[in-house]
Amino acid sequence: MEIVAISMNVGDNILKVRATIPQGVELVAVSKFHLNDAIMDAYKVGQRVFGESRATELKAKATSLPDDIRWHFIGHLQTNKVRMIMPYVTLIHSVDSERLLRLIDAEAARINKVVDVLLQVYVAQEESKFGFAPDELLQLIGSGIVNELSNVRVVGVMGMATNTDDENRILEDFRAINQTYQNARVLLKENNNFTQISMGMSDDYLMAIAEGSTMVRIGSSIFGNREY
Repeated sequence: MEIVAISMNVGDNILKVRATIPQGVELVAVSKFHLNDAIMDAYKVGQRVFGESRATELKAKATSLPDDIRWHFIGHLQTNKVRMIMPYVTLIHSVDSERLLRLIDAEAARINKVVDVLLQVYVAQEESKFGFAPDELLQLIGSGIVNELSNVRVVGVMGMATNTDDENRILEDFRAINQTYQNARVLLKENNNFTQISMGMSDDYLMAIAEGSTMVRIGSSIFGNREY
């Protein structure tokens, strides 16, 4: 597996990463814990999609950086933070409960906005990650809720592989995420919005793309180590 060599120049790193990503796969530059100057370095070479995992940080950056940036929320979203991010976010990757899904719909309706979301599927062999088990996600889809929501578009799934050096385990996890997506598509039938699989990060995004990812979330290969 090829790993992109990191330089001190964020713009150079973006271009190197992009060169490894096929057409049709979207790059989310994970800018959490990084300064606005670093984000602008990526912006200057054309990057417009950035991922944040803390509501207060996303709001602060969204209100001080260019308006054409598309902000994705990629972390665990607490219900009491939904209202804070709603004016700024274009895609929420991490919807992990029906309650959260309905709250996002209500908050989007409150400000007359339609927001895209991904349902987070949990397949990793560790306890620290959030999300629906594959059968729970399919049960939610089968309940018809996706067609009930007026201000949310469910556009796909998001998942993470087990944090391990075992590439076979990682590939199995990505295949399980993709299979859950395919099964959900069957249930949704003619829903043309359901097109995205968000999986893959700096260490494993090439494997994720090979297993069907349409969106990769890359931070350290672009920005280097996080500035906490």
